[in-house]
Parts: sequence; C-alpha cells; structure tokens
Amino acid sequence: MTEFFVEFWFHGYAKRRLKGLIWKVARKFRVRGAIKERPVPHMALFYGTPGPVDIRKVLAAVQTIGRNYRLVPFRVEGFDWRDGEKGKVIAAYIAASPELKRLRQELAEELSKICVPHRFDTQPDFWFHSVIAFKDIDSKFDQIWRYLNETEKLSIDQHLLRITVLNENRRIIREYDLMLQ
Repeated sequence: MTEFFVEFWFHGYAKRRLKGLIWKVARKFRVRGAIKERPVPHMALFYGTPGPVDIRKVLAAVQTIGRNYRLVPFRVEGFDWRDGEKGKVIAAYIAASPELKRLRQELAEELSKICVPHRFDTQPDFWFHSVIAFKDIDSKFDQIWRYLNETEKLSIDQHLLRITVLNENRRIIREYDLMLQ
C-alpha cells in the first residue's frame, strides 16, 4: 500500500445538494477539475502521503479513535476558497463542531505514528471543506465565486456517521460506522 485517504462521504440531502453544485458549476463555467472522475462529495479527515504503509495499522487506528465517538455534528455553511497546490480551490465551507475538530486531531496524531502526514494534516487550523471546483478555475475564479455567493445558499446540518478509508485509487477499503461501532 503506498497511499491512503481518510474521509467522510456525505449522504442524503447534503450529498445531492453538493453533487448538484459541482455539476452546475462545471456545466455553467466549463470547468472539469472536480468532475474529471465521478464526483463524490466528501470531507477529507487525513490525507496521508505516498510511502510504505501497513493498512491494517491504519484501520486499527481509525477503529481505536472511532470508538470514542457516536454522532459528530457539523454544519455546511456557505462557501470558502484557498490557493491549492494546483491553483485555486472553491469549496463548501464546513463549520466544524468541537467534537469534529477533536476527532480529526486525534486521527491525525494516531495516523502520523504510522505514516508521514501530508502538510495539510499538520496545520494547526485544518481547513474543513468539501470541494466544489478546482484545478482549471483560476481564469474563471471571480465569475464562479460571484455566482455561488449571489445565487446559491448553503446551510445544512450534518452528522459524521462513518469514517471512510480509501486506497490510492480512491476506492473504499473499509468504513468505520460510529453508531454501530
């Protein structure tokens, strides 16, 4: 195993709404970065970096941390943007609850013992977000940003129910269900 990701995949209304926004922005502004592959609205919890990793240790760490949580609330609230590694990134902003911040911090600390963390994983103010558009949006950034903030409103209460572990091909290896433990 050379790379893995730990994420939360949205479900229900939030999933439909975010996926709809991704496709709407892609069609309206003819940008393809977020739809190059099948868009899956998600929130990253840990990025990891390429290198030898024992996936069993990763899964055990996720289970160990997950056992301490049940329903972890957060809110999808408006939009945010950052300069990413491949250009600008526009995302749905996630207002993280103290529980979500703590869960993510504990995951990062535990997984950092197993692998080299990505630079995003070690930042004190982790950016909780779900990507709407990225990579090929720099020249259209102002138009997309204005459109989203003037015509689209986001305010969705959610709960983190499962922690999803993906491989380097972004395929699910395993999920940890917080409610069922």
